[in-house]
Amino acid sequence: MSGLKKVLLVAMMFIFVLGILAACNEEESGKEVDAPEESGKKVEAPKDKVENTSVEFWTISLQPTFNDYFNELIANYEKENPGVKIDWKDFPYDAIQNKLLTSIASKQAPDVVNLNTELASQMASKGALTDFNKQLTEEQRSIYFDGIYNSTVVDNGAYALPWYTGIPVLYINTDLVEKAGLDINNPPQTKADLANWGEQIQEKTGSFGYVFTMETRSILEEGFKVAEGGKAAFNNDEVKAYIQSNIELIKAGVIPKDIPAFAQQVQLFGSEQVAMIISSSSFINQLKTASPDVYKKTIAVPAPLGKAGIRFTNSMNLVVPNASDNVEAATAFAHYVTNDANQLAFSKVASTLPSTKAAAKDEFFYKNDGTLEGQALTASVESLDKASDFYLGIENANDVNKAFNKRLQNIYINEQDLNTELDAAEKEINDILSR
Repeated sequence: MSGLKKVLLVAMMFIFVLGILAACNEEESGKEVDAPEESGKKVEAPKDKVENTSVEFWTISLQPTFNDYFNELIANYEKENPGVKIDWKDFPYDAIQNKLLTSIASKQAPDVVNLNTELASQMASKGALTDFNKQLTEEQRSIYFDGIYNSTVVDNGAYALPWYTGIPVLYINTDLVEKAGLDINNPPQTKADLANWGEQIQEKTGSFGYVFTMETRSILEEGFKVAEGGKAAFNNDEVKAYIQSNIELIKAGVIPKDIPAFAQQVQLFGSEQVAMIISSSSFINQLKTASPDVYKKTIAVPAPLGKAGIRFTNSMNLVVPNASDNVEAATAFAHYVTNDANQLAFSKVASTLPSTKAAAKDEFFYKNDGTLEGQALTASVESLDKASDFYLGIENANDVNKAFNKRLQNIYINEQDLNTELDAAEKEINDILSR
């Protein structure tokens, strides 16, 4: 089966899952869930409810690499919570939707499920997930970074507990920056600074200043809305002026007139054709292998902020389906897995970032040994206070994102008329939102 057909099949099956989950949620709507009485108290299921309770815990592609970590975590939890048994199952990313479909259809829903933010938000919009704003106290919820926790908020309910995450940083070729007469000790703080640096680098060295993300997220980073009130909200003078400013940067040779694939980004940076790039930690090993000399003169700093003041992360979460027979016990375990101590421990073995505030302050992330790896780790964890998962917060978000991306790329790469493309995007996205 081709890759495209496989993706489409998985997408259709997951939509079907959401329908079943929503139906199950309606059937279960008569059940009452006790909310916490006091914000300072820890929510615990009554002992008679958790004795001899089995919590089915699903993760995505974590076995066998992290077996030791999870086996120890589960053993500790079962020791601290007599009568509760954790049944850990792990599935490949492209298989978990099928497993979820089967389990829901047979009324054997798992209790705690590992999902990314987009899938968690889609399930939440169908009323299929437990609201942690009701299940957890304010004190328990406050351990997470606000922006990441709020990424799955729908109608004042929060439907996922943030788990491990990652955030891009800005990599800078110090040699090119110094040749351009810029102060490497005062790197760009904003996207406007980045553009100014890029212009000076291009003028003084002839290299591209930086690689630009020609996608929907670039609009959101500047504080513009893609949709509001069930309609497209981007076809206005302010957004047009922003897009036009990027067109001018492309014409001036400040940013490349394409969307380089990851390997090409490494090649551009490694050959010093571009001076700055916003990328993940995986960029480092690729650069080190492809161009060790450029690796040695590269530094990492927090990525510049757009006018919205956010940095987009790629987070994994834990959710509790409403169809679970053990919502209280499942919530308690999900919070345990994602608490400060366990997120820190997982970050150390998995080279990820925690989504909790206290864990992110641990000295482990700040032992900057002067290497690019050490700089990137510190820069990324320092960026978490401005972190938010990339999600449009609307139904059919994936379709909207793809439609807008296509029109932006037509404008930037194919030099199509700005007004015509935004008009077409508005019509297409309104059609999507009206489904």
